[in-house]
Amino acid sequence: MMNINTYDNLRNNIFTVNEDNFEAVAIDVFNYQYTNNDIYRKYCDLTIRDISTIKSLHEIPFLPIQFFKTQEITTGNFEAEAVFESSGTTGSINSKHYVKDLNWYTKSFLEGFDLFYGNIEEYCILGLLPSYLERKNASLVYMVDALIKKSKNELSGFHLYDHKKLHDIIKSNEENKQKTLLIGVSYALLDFAENFPIKLNNTIVMETGGMKGKREELTKQALHQVLINQFEVTKIHSEYGMTEMLSQAYSFENGIFSTPPWMKILLRSEDNPLQTLPNTLKEHETQRGVVNVIDLANIDSCSFIATEDTGINYADGGFEITGRLNNSDIRGCGLMIV
Repeated sequence: MMNINTYDNLRNNIFTVNEDNFEAVAIDVFNYQYTNNDIYRKYCDLTIRDISTIKSLHEIPFLPIQFFKTQEITTGNFEAEAVFESSGTTGSINSKHYVKDLNWYTKSFLEGFDLFYGNIEEYCILGLLPSYLERKNASLVYMVDALIKKSKNELSGFHLYDHKKLHDIIKSNEENKQKTLLIGVSYALLDFAENFPIKLNNTIVMETGGMKGKREELTKQALHQVLINQFEVTKIHSEYGMTEMLSQAYSFENGIFSTPPWMKILLRSEDNPLQTLPNTLKEHETQRGVVNVIDLANIDSCSFIATEDTGINYADGGFEITGRLNNSDIRGCGLMIV
């Protein structure tokens, strides 16, 4: 049975959390989700003997992201305001994220944007997300649409394949020194850059990853170098998020991401998927492994997700995504039977 007071208190703490109390708040969220999320509780019971022994972040079990493909991952009982769905190949099973409160999701990404980029009303937001716009229920489209509306700029909007129109808007914004954010899926940004190269001084180019089978896969470094050359900029920004999460991390350059205070990246051992590595890095040290995400904003779903991304953690709190596990590398799948 959900304790409303506990739920409200947890929500009140999430967007005011800081490094000093993050661990305490995260353990409170864990205990709440263990009690009120049937799937997560069953998974925890299969992987640890006694949850009362959990006193630190690296002891918390992380739910394999594959569960979102086969189970309805919800904490508490509710009728979802939206069900976001991941993209996938024909015949594949897509992940689904049941969102209790769209206003809460909006609060998460708006506060995150403000933290990293400042007042949204200073920007013209241009979305180049054709593969996402052509399907329903994409959380990225919902987020960018809200940013477009919040910007209150009459030139903000989505673009599919009319690259000439997009070029003309960016050119006009550049001439007027209008701060602009061009956020796009990788293949669409490459197509646009190759056909309409333009020198940018007032425009941030942000890639969200993904060739979506449209072009040959490139490393992030190679992708960024092409865009840097075509747009005559010194750096390309990146966004790291996923259907199963409510929060985003951002990179200003070199593919090294920072998280908002309510989100944290831990790594787990590739050889032992249940072993989360303590992050006790000293200056200039790094740590490699498979990415576990803590997203405290994801309180109505699961805040502790074991992804299939491989990555590097840096001592200053930054992280880098280096690739993905092959299916043959995913171990412990028998634990998915709950």
